[in-house]
Amino acid sequence: MNQRLVKLQTWMKENEIEVSFLTSSENVFYLSGYYTDPHERLLALAVFQEEEPFLVCPSMEVHDAKRSGWAHEIIGYSDIENPWELILNSINKRIHKVSKAAIEKEHMNVERYERLLSLFPHASFVSAEEKLRMLRMIKDAQELKIIEEACALADFAVQFGASEIKEGKTELDVLNALEYALKQKGVTEMSFSTMVLTGANAASPHGTPGGTKIKKGDLVLFDLGVVVDRYCSDITRTVAYGDINDKQKEIYDTVLKAQLAAIAASKPGVSAAEVDLTARRIISDAGYGEFFPHRLGHGLGISVHEYPSLTETNQLIIEEGMVYTIEPGIYVPEVAGVRIEDDVYITADGAKVITNFPKELQIIK
Repeated sequence: MNQRLVKLQTWMKENEIEVSFLTSSENVFYLSGYYTDPHERLLALAVFQEEEPFLVCPSMEVHDAKRSGWAHEIIGYSDIENPWELILNSINKRIHKVSKAAIEKEHMNVERYERLLSLFPHASFVSAEEKLRMLRMIKDAQELKIIEEACALADFAVQFGASEIKEGKTELDVLNALEYALKQKGVTEMSFSTMVLTGANAASPHGTPGGTKIKKGDLVLFDLGVVVDRYCSDITRTVAYGDINDKQKEIYDTVLKAQLAAIAASKPGVSAAEVDLTARRIISDAGYGEFFPHRLGHGLGISVHEYPSLTETNQLIIEEGMVYTIEPGIYVPEVAGVRIEDDVYITADGAKVITNFPKELQIIK
């Protein structure tokens, strides 16, 4: 039994939970090593205090699940079978009664919850999310190695994208070129929809790239991430195309100062709130507080947004082994949008930055 499952089983014993029935692709992968996107079909992992766990997946994926290294029972079902009858039979073979079950309440839909309720009408259902988030929040050496590979590819993508900036090229021109370059390196998936935003568009924190042409005097914002072996990276860099004005430079310098200070503040024993506020105070003191509308950062791993959430109210204590982003930004409509984002790994001594494209203002001529 792998140690991740053992930790979950220990929690179940402490809380008198007979079965955990998990249905998100990310948590199934974290605990079993098998990843799939089953679309509308059911994917599930059932974990018990002592008994053998089992995996549920479409029958056409059983071979892939075995090949992933899952050594326990797999229940495969066809499109004309009812998987819930098979699930009930397998649970009844292992335990006599289900009084308390753990599920992912934020992920499971109502139809599937009602199915479970019909199978175990006297059971109470508790949330598994908090425990799984805490488990996934601390990365081991192998996870860190994979994330570092994803970060190296993200660095390459920003470098390549910056080299593609030319007068008259559109945001989509540059975006398509950098994603094609990544595909040539074997990348098959991005962490999220890549953003290349120029000029006034960069002042939208979640803008959508389009046909806007890049022109001299623009700031160009890249926000992207690469998936390697199911783990994500996430980087943002803002570069200048030609000379920029004093206001743009002031905004850039303020964001960079805030970002560097937050990295320095990231160390075990400090709260997530204090890390966020370290950056937020600098931006507010410079007169741009109202233009920094989002949290400082978020955890990173199998999902591009994981625990911890770095907000000014989160008193969670930073621990060794966490991986998260630090991404302050200032977005002034019709003036400029600047965000600088790194991925960091928390060591005993503080934050190790694992995205390495330069942060000093890059001026593309």
